[in-house]
Amino acid sequence: MPTASRQFWVGVVSREHVQLGVKGGFIQLGHGKKAPLQRLRAGDALVMYSPRTRHPTGEALQSFTAIGVISTGKVYQVEMTDDFKPYRVDVGFLRAREAPIKPLINGLSFIKSKTRWGAAFRFGQIKISAKDFKLIAKAMGVESAFRGNAL
Repeated sequence: MPTASRQFWVGVVSREHVQLGVKGGFIQLGHGKKAPLQRLRAGDALVMYSPRTRHPTGEALQSFTAIGVISTGKVYQVEMTDDFKPYRVDVGFLRAREAPIKPLINGLSFIKSKTRWGAAFRFGQIKISAKDFKLIAKAMGVESAFRGNAL
């Protein structure tokens, strides 16, 4: 995929659910909804932000917890239980360290209010700039994976 058309995204999911996705090589957004995943394309870069360790009552975490690239962009449904059939998309995750958001807030352009910054994450998915993505990737120790032609 030409890098010029690559888009950059933040997905908002608890750390516990991010870890399940990293282990399985996929993400779910919006509690398994299809629509958010349909915005993603193969080659898009994605970083996961976790406000909490687990949903809905885990400890506050406020960190970027995983980073990778959308594999095929094909959205598919799985049956986890009789009444929960979430949609997923496959992601090639990189080995990265978690990065707390607070030291990055002033440098992130998608966070308009630097005092009420949590509002930026309320919809569960955010399209961000390459510059913002690069800043987060650097904090996670994987900036080299997105250097040069990769961005």
